[in-house]
Amino acid sequence: APPGSLLAAEAMRAAGLLLAWALLRPAGTQQCHLAGPGSVLRFTDTHTEIRVPALHRVPSSLDPLYGLVRRCLDLIQQNPLPTELLRAALNDPGSVRTSQVVQYELGYVACAMVALLFTVAMPVAGMCFCYCRSRQRCGGRLRAHRRSLGCRRHCLLVCLSLTSFVILTSVICAFVTSQRVKGQMEPGLGAVPTTLRTLRQHIANVPQGVQMVVDQFEVPRQQIISDLGGLSRSVGFSIHAQLKAMTYAALVDLQDRAGDLQTSLHHLQILDKTARALASARAELEPALRERRRRVVALLDDPRCTSCASVLGRAQSLELGADYSKVPSVEKVLKALAGLPRSDFAEMIRQGNGTFNSIPELAVERMAQVIQDLRDEMARMTEKVQSIANSFPLPDYTRPVSEALVKAEDRSQPYLREVERFEQYRWIAGTVLCSIILLILACNVTGMALGVYGLSKREDPSDYECRGEAGAKFLLVGVGLAFLFSWLLILLVFATFLVGGNIQTLVCRNWVNQEIYKFIDTPGNLPPSMNLTHQLNLRRDSNLSAAYRECKSGAGLWEVLQLEGSYDLDEHLKTPKYTADFQKRLGDFTARLGDVRLLRSEGRQDLETFARSGMDEVDYRRFQEEMKHPVVQTSLPGLARSLEGLQKMQRNGTVAGRLAAEARALWQMQNSTVQSQEALVAKLGESVHFLSRLAPHLQERVKTTLATTASVEAQLPVQAQQILRQEIGCFTRKELRYFAQYLNWVGQTLREDVASCQPLATALDNGRVILCDRIADPWNAFWFSLGCCTFFLIPNIIFAVRLTKHFRPIRNRLM
Repeated sequence: APPGSLLAAEAMRAAGLLLAWALLRPAGTQQCHLAGPGSVLRFTDTHTEIRVPALHRVPSSLDPLYGLVRRCLDLIQQNPLPTELLRAALNDPGSVRTSQVVQYELGYVACAMVALLFTVAMPVAGMCFCYCRSRQRCGGRLRAHRRSLGCRRHCLLVCLSLTSFVILTSVICAFVTSQRVKGQMEPGLGAVPTTLRTLRQHIANVPQGVQMVVDQFEVPRQQIISDLGGLSRSVGFSIHAQLKAMTYAALVDLQDRAGDLQTSLHHLQILDKTARALASARAELEPALRERRRRVVALLDDPRCTSCASVLGRAQSLELGADYSKVPSVEKVLKALAGLPRSDFAEMIRQGNGTFNSIPELAVERMAQVIQDLRDEMARMTEKVQSIANSFPLPDYTRPVSEALVKAEDRSQPYLREVERFEQYRWIAGTVLCSIILLILACNVTGMALGVYGLSKREDPSDYECRGEAGAKFLLVGVGLAFLFSWLLILLVFATFLVGGNIQTLVCRNWVNQEIYKFIDTPGNLPPSMNLTHQLNLRRDSNLSAAYRECKSGAGLWEVLQLEGSYDLDEHLKTPKYTADFQKRLGDFTARLGDVRLLRSEGRQDLETFARSGMDEVDYRRFQEEMKHPVVQTSLPGLARSLEGLQKMQRNGTVAGRLAAEARALWQMQNSTVQSQEALVAKLGESVHFLSRLAPHLQERVKTTLATTASVEAQLPVQAQQILRQEIGCFTRKELRYFAQYLNWVGQTLREDVASCQPLATALDNGRVILCDRIADPWNAFWFSLGCCTFFLIPNIIFAVRLTKHFRPIRNRLM
């Protein structure tokens, strides 16, 4: 083959290796998945230090007792909220009549009468008992022994034991509830100013909190700027990754056609040259072969040649076989292909591959300006977001609320100190009186134990027994303590009952069923100085109940306060208001990133010339038919070996010498001429085989390659533009999700945290929990338990006095 053809073939092979490497190399692309969710942004909670924690009722083992006390209070006070009485008391205290108060507090008045009767009756009964004891009548000895005394004594022991057990249970409950009141009173009273200060801080820090929320725009801004930094390269890699299969397939196909052109031209040249050489060699061989046949035939026909007739026929058939002068000429095809290829296909493919692989870098270059414009737009967007803080209306309208909270805090301090002082006295009095009750129970237990022990040691009921006498005296000491302190117990019970009961029935019950809010909302119920709607600057079309419900459901302060104009936060947080220019810049951007020239015009002309060269019109079957015939019809080696065999059989030395000479001449012809022609025939066969396989499909393949290349060149810019729009659209939606996340977080944070009015509702709910659930419930359970102790002292006194007689010796014994 010519040196130029070999160099071109090597270059094409190198281009093929380059394409194979490109196809096998992993594509380092950053895909932007349309269906994939964007990253979730993490914002800093900027207002966590200012909270009004919600308090809840804590389940307790004393809940059944609390429920019993509430039901008792509901029976005592069945009247609803006295709206008329409260209206008069608040607007004109002098107009309140005592009869109205008595009528409302009728249940408490009845209880007061019982307490008063108990307070008077118990000391009087105690003095009477003392007088009787001085006359040796009460608690003395039995006059006679009867058989039923044992049964009566046992009944009295059981009754006094049961009474003591009830008193013990009640006093334990009183101790526990008293400690709970003390434990809840101090933090409960401290929670009032703390909550008021927290609310003031919450309102005062609204502007700062709004600014901190706005400053959190730095989170999405940094994320978007980071994404912008990788956008252009990501778009380029995506275009490259999605179009490389089509592009590389077209380049491989083009490489195959260029290889076909080079190889076909090489084989056509071999075919023409070999056919000419074979025809020329045949012409040269023909006279020599004819002369050799004549000489061999004449020798074999000589009568002196022994046994030569058997070889004579083969010698006579010694003539030429294949005639390559009859095969079709390919000169016309070679003439058409003369000068091809005029273009360097290997370089052309390398340049096309390099241009396509440079799309990511080209995308970075083409998108540099729009990326910078988008970064500048993010700076302007920061100024737009700042308008949320600048236009927020609360700082000018929360002053009345802050002033009302300051006033409430200042006015509450003296009352809270008084309540704390009263609670201290209550706890001391309750602890002392409960201890006295425990002392009474100790006297009961000691008296019954000594008395029973004395009875077991006494043989005669009339005998004196010191332990029984001591038991009787312990019981009488308990009776004396009960008479002495019962009136103090009932006074403490009634005082705590009157306070706790009214808190439960007048405040807590109506707080739970919202009657208090209805009373406050009704015009005229409160004096002008207590107009909460005006003092708190609530909306004119709202009231405390509506504001409480709105705040509890998570409304913002601006939604419940009276503003000069309406403020719609949702309108200020609409995403297009901030992202319109950002979207427009991305939507308007366009760039041609797929202009790749795979096949230049001279290369196209080469392939078209190749297809029109007529290579497919050559009759390669004629070549194949001629190649079926040998160069010489009779095998020269076989004939030469036959002559050598005959030479050995001859008796005539002259004939033998001539046979040997002819044999050598045939071997020389075979080795020098025929073998070289057979090698040319083999070479010709390879070219014919290749060309005969390629020729039928040549035009179709070239046509397909040209059409594919043209189609890919035309589609690359279009599809690259489509992918560009798709990736930019995906990027836009991803970044808009960041904006939406931020704006949603702003709205949620302003409503639920920074500028929420929910802390006001939470503070009200906490006040009810502290006052009603944590203080009033154990407070009422305390007086209820202490009242049980007090009233059960009456049967305790009776049973103890009567039981003392059974522990002393009887005066007369009857048989």
